[in-house]
Amino acid sequence: LNLKTRLDQFTRSYNSFGVQRLPDNSLFFREWAPAAEALFLTGDFNGWDKFSHPYAKKEFGKWELTIPPRNDKSPAVAHGSKLKVVVHTKDGERLYQEKAVIYDWVHWDPPHHYQVIHPRPKKPSSLRIYEAHVGIASPEGKIASYTNFTTNVLPRIKELGYNCIQLMAIMEHAYYASFGYQITSFFAASSRYGTPEELKELIDVAHSLGIMVLLDVVHSHASNNTEDGLNHFDGSDSCFFHAPPRGEHSLWDSRLFNYSSWEVQRFLLSNLRWWMEEYGFDGFRFDGVTSMLYHHHGIGTGFSGGYSEYFGLQVDEDSLVYLMLANHILHDLYPDCITVAEDVSGMPALCRGLEEGGLGFDYRLAMAIPDKWIQILKERKDEDWDMGNIVFTLTNRRYGEKCIAYAESHDQALVGDKTLAFWLMDKEMYTSMSSLIPMNSIIDRGIQLHKMIRLITHSLGGEGYLNFIGNEFGHPEWLDFPRAGNNESYHYARRQFNLVESDQLRYSQLYRFDRDMNWTEDKYGWLAAPPAFVSAKHQEDKVIVFDRARVVFVLNFHPSKSYQDYRVAVEVPGKYKIKLDSDLGIYGGHGRLDHNTDFFSEPQPYNGRNHSIKVNVNTQYCTFLSSRSKSFNRCRLQGK
Repeated sequence: LNLKTRLDQFTRSYNSFGVQRLPDNSLFFREWAPAAEALFLTGDFNGWDKFSHPYAKKEFGKWELTIPPRNDKSPAVAHGSKLKVVVHTKDGERLYQEKAVIYDWVHWDPPHHYQVIHPRPKKPSSLRIYEAHVGIASPEGKIASYTNFTTNVLPRIKELGYNCIQLMAIMEHAYYASFGYQITSFFAASSRYGTPEELKELIDVAHSLGIMVLLDVVHSHASNNTEDGLNHFDGSDSCFFHAPPRGEHSLWDSRLFNYSSWEVQRFLLSNLRWWMEEYGFDGFRFDGVTSMLYHHHGIGTGFSGGYSEYFGLQVDEDSLVYLMLANHILHDLYPDCITVAEDVSGMPALCRGLEEGGLGFDYRLAMAIPDKWIQILKERKDEDWDMGNIVFTLTNRRYGEKCIAYAESHDQALVGDKTLAFWLMDKEMYTSMSSLIPMNSIIDRGIQLHKMIRLITHSLGGEGYLNFIGNEFGHPEWLDFPRAGNNESYHYARRQFNLVESDQLRYSQLYRFDRDMNWTEDKYGWLAAPPAFVSAKHQEDKVIVFDRARVVFVLNFHPSKSYQDYRVAVEVPGKYKIKLDSDLGIYGGHGRLDHNTDFFSEPQPYNGRNHSIKVNVNTQYCTFLSSRSKSFNRCRLQGK
């Protein structure tokens, strides 16, 4: 067999491990538990008898059991019934608890599986990601469903112009408030939101809309639960993990995989293949990559960019090779697969091909950008914003390694922090967001800066863009899952889409701007273009000007000054027209610009460009202009 075929077989072990129904309806069970003394299967099918169905011990730590069908030829274990593996350890301990655990092993083998209708979309050149959590995707104070997301949220995502969804908290986790980052069952889609068939339908419908779906995959660590997780699975403190202390994450209170183990590699790589094959996901956002790459897991460590921080004994080569292998297999078998790394360290070549010695990711998250915006809003007055520092943060990325830029993600939405909208407007959002009354100064500033921060991040910060569910319209509250500290309340574990439905509230204005910004990018393709040329970052004027994809972006962050006939550098001569204007009334602006105005370039070199134009630049306002002669379809952008 050639290497590709062998890798294909090695990474499909989900077809031979766990439980498999054979052609004669016998059930074949296989587990890997090298330190166990004995294994038994119990459940509804045998009245929870702990000893009637022993596994046979095989080589390499594997255990197998075959259960013949019933007399009527139906499987001995019925669809929807509960199962549990009983592990007897070499120390004489029996790993089985009489009481029901939070999550049971439910045998899922329905008579009719969901039949996929639509093919996967092709990988887009410009990636616009809508980061979402199914459980909070409803205004109601409850756990929302896959079906709700399919019916009510997918059309919004399509309308907003996003072409990719990053689904969080899908892998089963016992504790809802962990946000899906303490995985207990790697081969189970969370039952909180519905059935596996309903998740398959969600992904299939997304594909019908031309939207790719990424899974937020957690292979960086696992829950330390023993009853419903992998911890102490075979009675040892290692098995899937390194033995302590290497196998424990001190801050996350979780277990760390032993990536050098063949069986752990088989488990994790097969897990990626299973999500791709069984559910039709289009790729993955790998969580906690920084923790994986270094023995110190990033704890108490800063990264200045020096190469000694990335190459040395502190690098965990086992996990680094695992990530290379995962990316190679995914991209080799699924050419349109997308992988995104959550890495704050800036590891060189993370997003370069394996043939170059890279790790093979398509994108990394530009995690410094949201931190910068929060820092500015917390620590600086408007008149003290540093234009050069903003541009540096947005453009500080390794050339040839694609980044996903974002102004805020779920990290900034969680209780304990604030969303950008909350930093900007705070309690005024509860009383002053009516469009029937004039904006006060706080709301005016907040709405204008909310749009500006998003546009400059979208256009200057990377080769992809990400938004967290609800933040596109300035969701008025943080995110807080039910827990002991809030009396198990769902009040903040929801997204109030109802606020967008009313034109009497200004949330709809922010929603429209986000929508038109995405569709404008879809037309002009700045995310797929080479990095921008920044021609101005004027500290006193508080003006930033840059061009990318043959369009010119002009942003004035000054809190009180507007400029008439402001000279702006352009490279392409000709006639320029306004294409996106944050000052439009439908976006909560003041309508100060005439969109019928033509701006003609002059052969006057300026700020490193061969031509220039003069434009009016209003306070706390952003726009971009294009020299393309093709008329711009405003009706399309406004969703009409």
